[in-house]
Amino acid sequence: MTLFFLNVTFLLFYICENNNQMDLLQQHATVILILVFLIVTFLQSGIDKVTDWSGNVSFIKSHFSASPLRNMVPLLVAVILVLELLSGAFMFVGIFTLLTTGDTGLAISGMQLSAVSLICLLIGQRLAKDYAGAMTLAVYFIIVILGLYFINN
Repeated sequence: MTLFFLNVTFLLFYICENNNQMDLLQQHATVILILVFLIVTFLQSGIDKVTDWSGNVSFIKSHFSASPLRNMVPLLVAVILVLELLSGAFMFVGIFTLLTTGDTGLAISGMQLSAVSLICLLIGQRLAKDYAGAMTLAVYFIIVILGLYFINN
């Protein structure tokens, strides 16, 4: 994972050799940092679900054993997995389109998918009566909302 982010860093510097891209980087530095934070969060979570599917499903089944969702856990984990991977991928590509063309569309779509993912997770945490876990999700949601605010202004 560290090698991945080193490659991304070098690619960003390569892209930003042009003064126009450097201006875009400076202009959108806050948004790019928020996007990187969210990419790490969502891609790592999605990759973890892919590499340890049975462990994740088992953990979540026990977490939701007393909730109305207990019989739908594998389907719900699959939905969250797709949302996390798509949002991370959109934001990842969105950084590069933001730096090369100034277009914010993919980055915005990725953040919106992130917000949808977090709302789905919040619903699950509330139904499982895991109020501390729900409160933790609120912090991530605030970061997504701030990212959307900054990218639109």
